[in-house]
Amino acid sequence: MAFPFERFKSAWNAFMGRDPTVTKYWYGGSGTRPDRTRHRIQNERSTINSIYNRMAVDASSIDIKHVRLNGDGNYDKTMNSHLNDVLTKEANIDQTGRAMIRDVVYSMLDEGCIALVPTDLTEDPNVTESYEVLEARVGKVVEWYPQEVRVEVYNETTGKKEEVVVNKRYTPIIENPFYSIMNEPNSTLQRLLRVLNQLDRVNEQNSAGKMDLIIQLPYPTKTDARKREAEHRRKNLEEQLSGSQYGVGYIDASEKVIQLNRSVENNLWNQAKELKEELLNQLGMTMEILNGTADEKTMLNYYSRVIEPILTAIIEELERKWISKTAQSQGQAVRFFRDPFKLVPVNDIAEIADKFTRNCIMTSNEMRSKIGLEPSKDPKADQLINSNLNQPEEKEETKVVNGEEKNDPSQFKIS
Repeated sequence: MAFPFERFKSAWNAFMGRDPTVTKYWYGGSGTRPDRTRHRIQNERSTINSIYNRMAVDASSIDIKHVRLNGDGNYDKTMNSHLNDVLTKEANIDQTGRAMIRDVVYSMLDEGCIALVPTDLTEDPNVTESYEVLEARVGKVVEWYPQEVRVEVYNETTGKKEEVVVNKRYTPIIENPFYSIMNEPNSTLQRLLRVLNQLDRVNEQNSAGKMDLIIQLPYPTKTDARKREAEHRRKNLEEQLSGSQYGVGYIDASEKVIQLNRSVENNLWNQAKELKEELLNQLGMTMEILNGTADEKTMLNYYSRVIEPILTAIIEELERKWISKTAQSQGQAVRFFRDPFKLVPVNDIAEIADKFTRNCIMTSNEMRSKIGLEPSKDPKADQLINSNLNQPEEKEETKVVNGEEKNDPSQFKIS
């Protein structure tokens, strides 16, 4: 999209203050994407990552748009604005709109609260409220102030993550609606993380290559001299096994080797299973949602109880910070729209299409686009009419009879 020269004269950038026209700096390349959000290591190594990822992907699959509402507060049309481009097309040079929303949801679930930093604006937000967002990035809140927040956000000019102080008035601060369940220090998810981390450490110790052997010597080891002799015998056996190509060693005929077949049992795994089940119940999720076998009713409940609160928290903050009071009074808003046909089985498509077109809810071409068919060339396919009923081809003509207008039945045709 081409921007007029006047826009650059008053443009504002979060990293450079007022003037975004600076010299680019080039650094050495990186084997990984430097703009990718790095989450806490315990989440990446645990099953919590699968829950975060499922919620983030499902939330980003729902369209978020900058729209105009009618007088009744209902959807009227989609705005052709920079904000809508950020939400639906390109959020920044590295992310599409959907990728940014996925990053927002995942980071919000992980951190508990994140900032969506407007890195490029058409005007200085400290001077006027009449500005449009050109680019935005997810930032990690590092420090809180009364009117500002210090965030760590990726700077695409330098290729590094930097800390900047931004005003809360134009920076959406999005908090996890399930904060008390997922991010509080003693919440269900944090307890589950601690148990899983302990379980990982136990598993690492058990799989560290130890033999867990006990050597029974033919003499007591109560005196210091016998203890030194036993320690020498143990090291000698270790050297035999480590120095042998096939791990073969020898012992005296009077010595015995006792192998520990299993470690001491613990109930960490049972605790983890119980906490995971409790977490899913508190969130309104099931294992069928995670493994992709949930039915339509379960998915509808999941979208209404889990995804809808997350998206509502996002759009309310975007509308509050990025749409001025004047624009809101003109009916501008941010809304999300979920495609209701995604969960519909193929067998029910025909019945739904008949009801929607017969009751003039959708045109035939709108219905064809939902199921991936090309639009029909028939003009009636773009009209909200019931094709099951005969429609007049021409309007009735009236003629004057004795000074009164009457319908001419000869001009009324039935198809």
